[in-house]
Amino acid sequence: MKIAGVSDSAANAESLPLHYVAKTWWPLAASWLLMALEMPALSAVIARLPDAEIHLAAYGGVVFQLALIIESPIIMLLAASTALSKEWASYRRLYRFMMTAGALLTALHLLITLTPLYSLVVEGLIGAPKEIIAPARLGLLVMTPWTWSIAYRRFNQGVLIRFGHSQTVGVGTLVRLSANLVVLWIGYNLGQALGAQRVPGILVGTAAVAAGVMSEAMYVGWVVRPILRHEVRLAPTAEPALTWRAFFAFYIPLVMTSLLTLIANPIGSAALSRMPESLASLATWPVVTGLIFMLRSMGVAYNEVVVALLDQRGAYRSLKRFAELLSALTTGLLFLVAATPLSALWFERVSALPPFLAHLARSGLWLALPLPALSVLQSWYQGALLYGRRTRGVSESVVVYLLVVAALLIAGATWGGAIGLYVGLAAMSASMAAQTAWLAWRAAPVLAEIRRRDD
Repeated sequence: MKIAGVSDSAANAESLPLHYVAKTWWPLAASWLLMALEMPALSAVIARLPDAEIHLAAYGGVVFQLALIIESPIIMLLAASTALSKEWASYRRLYRFMMTAGALLTALHLLITLTPLYSLVVEGLIGAPKEIIAPARLGLLVMTPWTWSIAYRRFNQGVLIRFGHSQTVGVGTLVRLSANLVVLWIGYNLGQALGAQRVPGILVGTAAVAAGVMSEAMYVGWVVRPILRHEVRLAPTAEPALTWRAFFAFYIPLVMTSLLTLIANPIGSAALSRMPESLASLATWPVVTGLIFMLRSMGVAYNEVVVALLDQRGAYRSLKRFAELLSALTTGLLFLVAATPLSALWFERVSALPPFLAHLARSGLWLALPLPALSVLQSWYQGALLYGRRTRGVSESVVVYLLVVAALLIAGATWGGAIGLYVGLAAMSASMAAQTAWLAWRAAPVLAEIRRRDD
């Protein structure tokens, strides 16, 4: 079988050349980077519409966080599909799971948005400022197609990666970003013409996000058809066959991983809501984390590369070396932005933040300096655990992350002596460092086995 763009000659070689790793990685990195541009583009448009602080806080503090929590059971479908969709029977089993999960989670999304559960969650648990409660509810309603579209897209992207068509993943993300920008452009011009009361920023932003994910899902569904017909159907039958028991043993720890990771987001929103400069911190948070995620995305994309290539002889040295180079590159880029006028250019001119919010954002970047490298290392260790089918270690690492971040956020809210944005970024860096250390410990036996294989 052709794996992730690696030629037969490379697969049979004694070692995997570094350029084959780069060849597999760059389309996925381009995809994640394009996707990461979504938040800065959205923030830049909302910031230029009336009541920007309220609508940025509504999206970053409530809508985006709750949408991520609801979709958490299907986030890991990309990794699962990459690892398990090796032939037609396995594909069909995963497809049935994806469609069922998408329907049930969409129903949950509507249940929270349209019933008194919304007040319980947003006002009671998150403690959101009163100004953002109504706009956030409107945004959540517009975001209804988000979960099912992402489930369908990530599942089929895994098939494309598994069968060596990772370049189409990047094209799909370009389709998504294009749809985003078109809706943002239309919404911005309508907002300028009609005013915020008729076209509020939260409506413009969430409509763009919904249009983007639906467009990408339709594109991926179209391009995967010939691969299913000519490659997946003709692939050798897996031995042993993938059973529901085997699938859930593999996937449930991944679900717990994504769920526990994303629980930190509403905890963060709740903590920031209870610290000094709460509205400013909630408004600035999506802008700062959006920029950071643009650099982190290159490391996040490395996870599927590790999963797809570790079974190639000689892969260990090349993959480890690539992780080291990528860590240095992404950290250097964030340092360059933080230490030069590029940060002012981004936050003041591109993102159009008011002076005080721009100052908060620029100062906060220094607290996030370790995050790009930590994302690369996490993908390296987590990919090894997925390759070795030891997904429990991934879930354990997220428990470590959640405990550390919750402890630091609670301490910050109790103390009340620091601006919420700074506490949130510092807590994120410290908790990701603890999570990475745990992953390194749990992945050590798998990596040792791979090193022995390659020697």
